[in-house]
Amino acid sequence: MLACAEGDWPHHDWPAPDDPHVSRALPMSPPYRGLRETDVDVVVLRCEDPSVSLAGLLQEMGAMSAPVIVVSPRQDVEAVAEVVRRGAGYLVDGDYCTCMLSSAVVAATAGRTYLSPTACAALRDAAQPVLDGRAETERLRALLSPRERQVMELLSTGLAAQEIGMRLGLSKKTVRNNLSNIYAKLDARGSTDAVLRWLGAAPVLRA
Repeated sequence: MLACAEGDWPHHDWPAPDDPHVSRALPMSPPYRGLRETDVDVVVLRCEDPSVSLAGLLQEMGAMSAPVIVVSPRQDVEAVAEVVRRGAGYLVDGDYCTCMLSSAVVAATAGRTYLSPTACAALRDAAQPVLDGRAETERLRALLSPRERQVMELLSTGLAAQEIGMRLGLSKKTVRNNLSNIYAKLDARGSTDAVLRWLGAAPVLRA
């Protein structure tokens, strides 16, 4: 579902007829009345101010389990961190293409948090002002092997196990084994938690 003001969605050619992953997008304008009665796999929220719009959307969603991806021009640390803390993916305007948007939707259905490069950089910056946070991040990263660090760098950009394997020349099973070891070493509950710890943003998001 495309949650945005009428006429505010910039990609009128998405999804493309030959998109192998996204077959249909249903537009819905705020205040999203009737959303709970709609059967959707992923909600893509296009908004100017995620701190206001995402809270309103989540309230309207209620107990719906559909994952959310935020598309916004905001790229400051506070905006990105708040969105990710709420469990949503984040794409910054001008920082992604429609292929990445489709990849973000697929990642969301698999329980992964997809971040565009600028959003990812914002989370990295989130921990920079806190010296202890940097030290803790480096301590956690030192626990990982060189291969596990490569896997985490790719995972933090939103790639799935199969895509990571293709980049590194590894089987999907080997990547999944690496991820299991990484989660254990970082004491992470899953991929999103591991990425936040890897980027050094977890302490900020949980404050």
